[in-house]
Amino acid sequence: IFTMIPLVYMMLMAFTNYSKVGDHLTLFDWVGMENFISLFDSTSALGRQFVPVLTWTLIWAFFATFLNFFLGTFMAMIIQRPSTKFKGLWRTILSLTIAVPQFVSLMIIRNMFKENGAVNTLFQSLGVLAQGEVFPFMTDATWARVLLIVVNLWVGIPYTVMQVTGILQNIPAEQYEAARIDGANAFQQFMNVTLPYMIFVMTPTLISTFT
Repeated sequence: IFTMIPLVYMMLMAFTNYSKVGDHLTLFDWVGMENFISLFDSTSALGRQFVPVLTWTLIWAFFATFLNFFLGTFMAMIIQRPSTKFKGLWRTILSLTIAVPQFVSLMIIRNMFKENGAVNTLFQSLGVLAQGEVFPFMTDATWARVLLIVVNLWVGIPYTVMQVTGILQNIPAEQYEAARIDGANAFQQFMNVTLPYMIFVMTPTLISTFT
């Protein structure tokens, strides 16, 4: 009742001319595929808005899911190497982004990336930007999207590191030993032992994150 009925209702609404004018909902009629045709019609207002929004949504979903996964996996494997010292320290440093409430972190980030914030001031002092020149993170849509992706990576990678670390510790050491006996190098071990095991475990998480 609370899941299927609202879902079916909202799906059916897509086939009507349902709209809101002022404070009153207008009566709506069944229009079939008309709305979907308008989505891909570049001459319609809906079509001109839909394609850029869809493009950015797909870019965001890719970076928010797969870049987090691969960079987090890369960092987890570096920390997990036998030659890496102070493993607990590196994991603790990464987990600080999880421990600090995100609304606090985002308030600090907002102040850092303002026109007169620490980031623009740093770039000016390094000579990357001329005095008075700034990166418009808060006023330009493209720069704002870049900032969103960077912040999402900063927040998301530690979660991935924690997940992947647990998976890496559960991969049987005998599989790596057998791979080394067969002459597999580090990359081949990753592609044929580590990655398949991780994908098998993390596929549900990746699907839900992407969605």
